[in-house]
Amino acid sequence: MRVRLPLGRGLFFVCAFLFALIALLPLRLALDPLGLGEHGVAAREATGSVWLGTMREAQLGRIALGDLAVGLETLPLLAGRARVSAQGLGDTPFKGAFNSTRHGFGVDDVTAQLRMAGTLGPLPLGVFDTTDLSVHFADGLCRTAEGRVRAAAAGDIGGFPLPGLSGTARCDGGVLLLALASDAGTETLQLRIGANGRYRAELGVRPSQPELAPALTAAGFVQAGGGYSLRLAGAF
Repeated sequence: MRVRLPLGRGLFFVCAFLFALIALLPLRLALDPLGLGEHGVAAREATGSVWLGTMREAQLGRIALGDLAVGLETLPLLAGRARVSAQGLGDTPFKGAFNSTRHGFGVDDVTAQLRMAGTLGPLPLGVFDTTDLSVHFADGLCRTAEGRVRAAAAGDIGGFPLPGLSGTARCDGGVLLLALASDAGTETLQLRIGANGRYRAELGVRPSQPELAPALTAAGFVQAGGGYSLRLAGAF
């Protein structure tokens, strides 16, 4: 008994070949076509397929993310959007997704510990704990941003012991703004990040010990609004 295929045999095998090619596309070859590589998503090693793969020592720019299990989601592709879900492996605390479109890039619902040591110049901030952090850039501008961020201190600056800082994410003037403050409100950090990964940071402190003033001034702080302010710029 013969079964007649609705497609011509040649077309059927072409379609089958293309489906297999996409289904088995190695993750290491997919990062750039999906638009993730150009926005700084990288890894020391990427294994598995684009649908179910592993990224070892993943990074977003200079920010260390750890080891991730990742997979391309199907439905967003129908809307012209590549959405790659990510889950931390082992003791890596990460859960969220990367989004890429023809016009921009972003992250969705990221709850993670981002290792920031050394990425913000002399600022002694080691880990950013994020909760449901979502940020979307389009055409070079921050369009939407929400979620909470807590920055853990990893030392002092100018002899001033910097406490932990926390706050929320929002868009401000086309850039991502993380507006963080200590529980007492005497220390603040305004961190502005552009779509190109460049940042501007302003750390404000109001020390209760006047004798710290010379050390703060030597560290680059200037007097501002009853306290001291340090401005920095760089790139992730």
